[in-house]
Amino acid sequence: MTEGAHIRFRDVHVEYPGHVRGLNGVSLEIAKGEMVFLLGRTGAGKSTLLKLLTGEARSTQGVVELLGEDLNHYHAHNVHLLRRKMGIVPQDTALIESKRVWENVAYALRAVGVPRTDARKRIPEVLDLVRMTHRADAFPNQLSGGERQRVAIARALIHKPPLILADEPTGQLDPAHSLEIADLLRALNLRGATVVVASHDMSIVEHTGARAITVEGGKIVSDREAAPI
Repeated sequence: MTEGAHIRFRDVHVEYPGHVRGLNGVSLEIAKGEMVFLLGRTGAGKSTLLKLLTGEARSTQGVVELLGEDLNHYHAHNVHLLRRKMGIVPQDTALIESKRVWENVAYALRAVGVPRTDARKRIPEVLDLVRMTHRADAFPNQLSGGERQRVAIARALIHKPPLILADEPTGQLDPAHSLEIADLLRALNLRGATVVVASHDMSIVEHTGARAITVEGGKIVSDREAAPI
């Protein structure tokens, strides 16, 4: 892997049952500290790229490297160890409806084995970072769509991962809330995290000026460099 690269795909193919192609010869690198959007229509292959990184999918051919490790050599039983190195923001916020905001964030800490003493310090810190301190005691059904997404991002950040993966984080939001979430992800990137976002929303790409990779039919058809900050 090139020095400084967090992610590398080299001639990666993914074939699903029924000879359905998910990816067809994808090669790309994402450097440490980059913010990158994966663009494309539904079924283009952008979510498949994220699933390869989270261990939810395996390549049929080619090499996938993450943080210096070849994921093809990762055993399925060790996927939970892989995920501790990343913060995952799912397409569905997947909040626990019976838990308050702070409890939803605390629940994520248990999954990565963070000691309780550290949790008491980190929860207020991360809620402040995503500007949700004032909603710490609210239940998910009391939150707006944008607030729910902020809680999902807080859960992804709680263990201080070097890599954040977000799958359509603004897909269910109105334009104003979409830009707020884009600003939050950019702010996290400027703090040092590598951020990879699958999206079909060009407005947030233009808003952030981040690198944009377009996927179509399982192939990369364009790769636009980030605008100068």
